[in-house]
Amino acid sequence: MGLQTDLKRPYEVVVLVHPDTTLEEQKALFKKNKETIASFNGSVYSLETWGKRTLATPIGKLRKAIYFYSIFEANPQAITEIERTMRINDKVLRFMHTKLDERISVAKHAEAFKKGLADSAAREKEREAKAQLRRQAAAQARAEKYDKDDM
Repeated sequence: MGLQTDLKRPYEVVVLVHPDTTLEEQKALFKKNKETIASFNGSVYSLETWGKRTLATPIGKLRKAIYFYSIFEANPQAITEIERTMRINDKVLRFMHTKLDERISVAKHAEAFKKGLADSAAREKEREAKAQLRRQAAAQARAEKYDKDDM
């Protein structure tokens, strides 16, 4: 049984890049990845920059990294080549490719992902509002206690 060369599968990737990487170096990295995907008859659906964020655990002595998220379709052999080039590049700290469900279109994956991000942001905003109310209530209670003590 031979490998199918025209088989395209949907993937997502999260790439963590060194925080001191210049914009030109970032563009060069993703341009090279896009060319590699295109050479294997694939296509990039979206590339999002999440910006510089604090890492949960430091990588070496680094506590921050620039995050990128991308969804694309490609031949499975393209992943091998992309990962090889990312391992060589010193500016790439970490990366993770994940194969998405082939039965669902790439557009639906992107839509579901963005909906999940929006829901998460809404929950975080709600938590922050509740925490702010608790802080205000505690400050008011302390102020009332001190007012009673002064009388």
